[in-house]
Amino acid sequence: MCAMRPENVSRTVLASGVGAVLAATALLYVPELAGRSAPPPPGPAERAAHAATSGAQAALPDLVALIGDREKWLRAHPGDTGSWAVLGSAYTERALRRADPADLPRAEAALKRAPGSLDAQVGLAALANARGDWATGRAWGERVRKADPKRWSAYPVLIDAYNGLGDYKAAGKAAEKLAELHTGAAVSGRSAQLYRDRGWREDAGAAALDAVALAETGAEKAVALSRLGDLAWERGEPAEALAQYGAALGLVPDHGPALAGRARARAALGRTEEAVRDWRAAIGRLPLPGYLLEAAELDESLGRDEDARALYARLRAGRWPDAEVELGLLDADHGDPAAAVRRLRAAWAGGHRSVRVADALGWALYRSGEPKEALDYAKRATDEGLRSALFAYHRAEIERALGDLSPARRHLAEALRTNPHFSPLLAPRAKQAAATLGDFPDELPKDAMAPRDVTPPQEPARS
Repeated sequence: MCAMRPENVSRTVLASGVGAVLAATALLYVPELAGRSAPPPPGPAERAAHAATSGAQAALPDLVALIGDREKWLRAHPGDTGSWAVLGSAYTERALRRADPADLPRAEAALKRAPGSLDAQVGLAALANARGDWATGRAWGERVRKADPKRWSAYPVLIDAYNGLGDYKAAGKAAEKLAELHTGAAVSGRSAQLYRDRGWREDAGAAALDAVALAETGAEKAVALSRLGDLAWERGEPAEALAQYGAALGLVPDHGPALAGRARARAALGRTEEAVRDWRAAIGRLPLPGYLLEAAELDESLGRDEDARALYARLRAGRWPDAEVELGLLDADHGDPAAAVRRLRAAWAGGHRSVRVADALGWALYRSGEPKEALDYAKRATDEGLRSALFAYHRAEIERALGDLSPARRHLAEALRTNPHFSPLLAPRAKQAAATLGDFPDELPKDAMAPRDVTPPQEPARS
């Protein structure tokens, strides 16, 4: 089950580390403006470059214009290594923004045209992260950090890499260092993500509001508002989430993450036909693996089996470089659980030890009939700090299979308290399981009834 994937937002809702590379270099490479005393209003390419100076997300048409501008410039000036770094990073950003890996080989070729450039090395870190190669992303990011510890653009890619590897302590330190070196909406958004991952919901909400206030463009504000919607959704507040997503879409009508978020919220509010339309629009704009899985599961919950099968097949046929969690959950719930275990074990062995992979591997093991081993991974996913209804539900079902009924009751209650609408397929099953288990028994276990010394403390003697 996909539900709202914790940590999957960094590529689509939060500003990616790619923007940091563009910020570091893009403004240096607008030669057409050189020497003008009164430049005209900035065009799309210049707007993209200016947005990047804060690590912000440029409007997609502006990003495309920047790519065209640098391609044209480099045909005439192939020795401009700075522009190769900009172009390679922009290719990676476009690949993420379109969920289309076809741009990634172009990004690699461009970045390799700038050997020795720290900006290109940050770009290579972002490229590795986009491919799900977190270890390589960490290596490039650390190389830049050691060469120039005050280069703020190194820290967003390090945060992404450490999160992918499950090293949340290192990711937190990188986020704190980023906040020391740089400010703006993107940095506040990173802080919101850090607080969310630690389970500090009030702090996450405050930082997310700061990001909205600090946003300078419509595209940047849409990102920040969509993040607020995600936080409301994860708290089980679909009406509040719907308002935030609507505000984001008022600024950027085809904003993929906001369309997906609105689909979730509308489904939770019983507006299923609108939810289905939103999912179709979100997938058309940004066909991420998680979106395909969520949309398919909504279709399945509504009895649209043919539509669901078509989306499951599309997910299986995709060429995404970092979809082991989604494909693993697809096999665990809708295919071959043993294949899911093999896929996710390989990811784990390769160093992909985020809470997402731990949860998915635990669930796949449970679905393949190995609940005892599954529980270790489920505990790792739920004990890190992130408050996830999906993770709590998965752990509860594993505990039920093991006969651990008291913790199963507790985790079912936690899942439904965190977000009673977390999944159109699994939330109803969680409610049914909670009803089957019933309330906690009135009679305590015998070991809890052992007599205790309840003699009240003696008052001190008075002089």
